[in-house]
Amino acid sequence: MAETDSSEFRILMFPWFAFGHMTPYLHLANKLAQKGYRITFATPQKAINRLQHLNLFPDFISFHVITVPSVTGLPLGAETASDVPIFLTHFLAIAFDLTRDQLQSLVTSIKPKFIIYDAAYWIPEVAKPLGIKTINFNVVSAASIAIILVPARNVPKDRPITMEELATPPPGYPSTSVVLRGTELETLLFVTNPFGEEMTFYERITLSMKNCDVISIRTCYEVEGKLCDYISSQYQKQVLLTGPVLPEDSNSSLDERWSNWLAGFEPGSVVFCAFGSQLILEMAQFRELVLAFELTGLPFFIALKPPLGAETVEEALPEGFEERVKGRGVVYGGWVQQPLVLAHPSVGCFVSHCGFGSMWESLLSDCQIVLVPHLGDQILNTRLLADEMKVAVEVKKEENGWISKENLSEAIKSVMDKESEVGKLVMENHKKWREVINPNLMNGYIDKFLQVVRQPVS
Repeated sequence: MAETDSSEFRILMFPWFAFGHMTPYLHLANKLAQKGYRITFATPQKAINRLQHLNLFPDFISFHVITVPSVTGLPLGAETASDVPIFLTHFLAIAFDLTRDQLQSLVTSIKPKFIIYDAAYWIPEVAKPLGIKTINFNVVSAASIAIILVPARNVPKDRPITMEELATPPPGYPSTSVVLRGTELETLLFVTNPFGEEMTFYERITLSMKNCDVISIRTCYEVEGKLCDYISSQYQKQVLLTGPVLPEDSNSSLDERWSNWLAGFEPGSVVFCAFGSQLILEMAQFRELVLAFELTGLPFFIALKPPLGAETVEEALPEGFEERVKGRGVVYGGWVQQPLVLAHPSVGCFVSHCGFGSMWESLLSDCQIVLVPHLGDQILNTRLLADEMKVAVEVKKEENGWISKENLSEAIKSVMDKESEVGKLVMENHKKWREVINPNLMNGYIDKFLQVVRQPVS
């Protein structure tokens, strides 16, 4: 039910133009709209087209179109991170910053009580003269912030942070297991790369957190409490948690094509694999991965984007593969309803890249969890689940990062074999954690979030 005194609180949301950011922002908007708050969600038209169906409260959440300026180096028509390869994200960040005048006009027009943002480090400069509270809402894990984006790293202002500096956790970092090892540090190159005009990703995000009124993180104290306390001590300000803000159970049902196919298998027998909306594998790694699923002998459903050099997943499959797995395996190159697939009774294992959204969806599911992280934040999420919480198995990689079909197949079988000690351990631990992170706990985080953000700017 809507709260009668909350409709006066207009909230402006302005996330970074990537669906991994915009989608959880919209989920948070739904949670706030459910309490009667009115939200203006500022984002490009292409994003609105894809997000519209997730807006559960259209009377309370309105989209405002942000025009993405033309920038030399940015592909024509590109509006989101999904429209550009990772190595061109720098140009999207430049265009993102050039929308400042549009945001300024919007703020002046709608006069929000507070602005929720992440990568737009300049938002406090727009908001503070008008007495508007700013909340820097981070959609990544607390671990990803605590190990990289903290003042304890003491990086001089006249140069970017170096890979050598990133090789060691910052002073006081509270975990020995949620860390990066060896060549995994190379996945943090994006931190030192330009991300906008004369600014690195590291500088942008640390500046955003330093200048906001409240830091907020999409996590639970029960899962990342020590790391949240560390971030709070580093920035000398409150860290407000929202819980994972996953979508509510909706009345939507799984696509009939997949529902019918999955219904043909025993409960808990199918292995589902998905690596998010942005990851594109090299051709050789893609083929090795699908061969691993064949090697398990188990039924499987793989939802991955076509690899580099292929227009479709079908043309990338190893010779004879489709014939050999016919009837027990599917490889699909389009989007699927991941939460609904995980909730299907036939699905018993989730092979994931451990992006933060997928991490929470796996934790809240009944599935066994096998993790194949690729980027720095995914690796840290994986260490949290596999090494600290012991609810998942991480697939062993070769030194060059290669994932062999043997290692992936063995990891899957280790959690799916009912006699496996590893499988029994992670299943039992997973069950205990599901009892802790229940819906009542999640709702409590949103209530506390609203209680704090409604307080006047000090």
